[in-house]
Amino acid sequence: MAYAIARVAKLKKANMVGSGAHTSRFKFVPNADPNKNNIRFIDNFNCSENLEQIVLNKISQHEQKRKIRTDAVYCVEILLTASPEYFRPEDPTNGGYYEFDQLQSWLKASEKWLKEKYDDRIVRAELHLDEMTPHIHAYFVPLDEKGQLRCNHFFDGRQKMRAFQDSYYDAVEHLGLERGIKGSLASHQDIKDFYRIVEEGFGLEVNQFNTLAVKAKAADRERAIEKKLQMEATAKRLVRDNEALQQRIIELESANQQLRYQLNRTVDQLRDLPLDDVAWQLGLIHDIKGSNRWKGHGCIINIDDSKFYDFAPLKDFGGGGAIDLVMHVMKSNFKQAVVWLNDRFGEEGMNKATINYAQNLAQSIVEKEPAPEFIKPIPDVSQWDAVYNYLTTKRGLPPTLVNALYEQGIVYASEHQNAVFAMRSLEDVDISRRMQSAKNTSTPIVGAFLRGTRGENNSFMGYAIGTKRDSCWFYVGWGGLDNSSIQRIVLCKSPIDALSYLTLESQVVRKAAIPKTIYLALDSTRNLPFSLIKDIPEIVAAYDNDSAGNQLSRDIQKLLPQTTIKQPIANDWNQQLLELRRRQILKREAEQKNNIGLER
Repeated sequence: MAYAIARVAKLKKANMVGSGAHTSRFKFVPNADPNKNNIRFIDNFNCSENLEQIVLNKISQHEQKRKIRTDAVYCVEILLTASPEYFRPEDPTNGGYYEFDQLQSWLKASEKWLKEKYDDRIVRAELHLDEMTPHIHAYFVPLDEKGQLRCNHFFDGRQKMRAFQDSYYDAVEHLGLERGIKGSLASHQDIKDFYRIVEEGFGLEVNQFNTLAVKAKAADRERAIEKKLQMEATAKRLVRDNEALQQRIIELESANQQLRYQLNRTVDQLRDLPLDDVAWQLGLIHDIKGSNRWKGHGCIINIDDSKFYDFAPLKDFGGGGAIDLVMHVMKSNFKQAVVWLNDRFGEEGMNKATINYAQNLAQSIVEKEPAPEFIKPIPDVSQWDAVYNYLTTKRGLPPTLVNALYEQGIVYASEHQNAVFAMRSLEDVDISRRMQSAKNTSTPIVGAFLRGTRGENNSFMGYAIGTKRDSCWFYVGWGGLDNSSIQRIVLCKSPIDALSYLTLESQVVRKAAIPKTIYLALDSTRNLPFSLIKDIPEIVAAYDNDSAGNQLSRDIQKLLPQTTIKQPIANDWNQQLLELRRRQILKREAEQKNNIGLER
């Protein structure tokens, strides 16, 4: 015989945190099976706030006429379940097992009863399937019809508790469940006893000392012992891991000290020779009238750190660094100054002076000379037909795709009949939100990849002069809605391979079914735009089916763990596209022959 069971536990403010942690599994529950998921089927606030905050928010929706006592009942936890004979009639002692149809019927009836009886005052309800017998924890905020917090109005005394249990029995009677004996002591439970019932499995049956309960308890104990052994094994493994980590820390600290030593040596080597020491070796006399002034050889030199200035009549000269000072005082050239420094300060001192001299000279050049700018290969319309024929016929790309890219200025022909694939910065595309500018011709072209098309076996390919390979890429966008965010990036070795992959994918899946995607040509991790794409949910590394392609795919996957590796059946994606085209042509020819045969 199976019984319907309904219990309540009154929660004061201090009890709510512990109760919420228990039902949400924020704290360890020894008898709970971590491999099973519980189901929250009522959550009126639809948020991840803790139970206490949800209850307080519900109460605050109604102005309380009287101050709430510190020991008041803020919430009532309702436990609903049935005896094991209902959930697993064939084997009641098999703790943790239940028949799905039985569970669904009971859950549907219980949820309906909670909503009809308590409406939105049930702020949360969860179905627990990870313990011995399925059961529901529902949290009821005891607000009366006027919105006042009054737990006694609902659960004060035997009569109200009896009415509570009668009401639940009426809701589940059609499932074949029986009501417990009226007048029994099964009323309000203390918090401690309430959770003992839930965690230990006792008290869920009408007679908790029957044979079924004892067997179920034994099975539950075995599971707890097994979990204890697992925890001990885990603890031992963690101790070993911790010891290994401590040893690794010692090794890293030693390596760090060695690196600091090497760094200090490198920094010291990059420092110029002190100009005071150079002036002294040059035979200049330190002028007592000024702490930084040196005289001799017709010079009156004032030294300011790495700079100097000669105030002597007719001199009026300033410079910086040891080599400049030696050349000025000795009236020597660069080579003579280097030899003199090596003679007076040795190889190490000479190296310091020459390195500093070169750095100063380079910095001066950088400040004065403009950086070379990328010059876009000049489009040649007269060569476009040949390039178009190469891309569509020899490479098998769809004419509609090639024409669209040509109209956008992303692909065109140069005067040498090279196919020019425009490379653009990804920073001009708001890659975290929208990709409309991935198709926008206003995105500046700051680099170009060239592919030779003249002749039968033209193998020329490379980057246009001035292209900054780590700052721009060839890419196109496809899939998803126009205003949707980018969800995927496909990386291929070359522009033609990227367009081939797009073509193959578009023939298998409709555009709307593919998430917003960027197809991007990338031939090395050196120019991987890591900071721009690290938060994209899906990365596809689609490289050649060879050792080099495999290695590049694995390197990308190490940097971006969300990467999926895909390889073509052929050597590369363009060869796979050409093979597909060849099969499609053969199929059409065969169909045409069949049609001719039918006409005859």
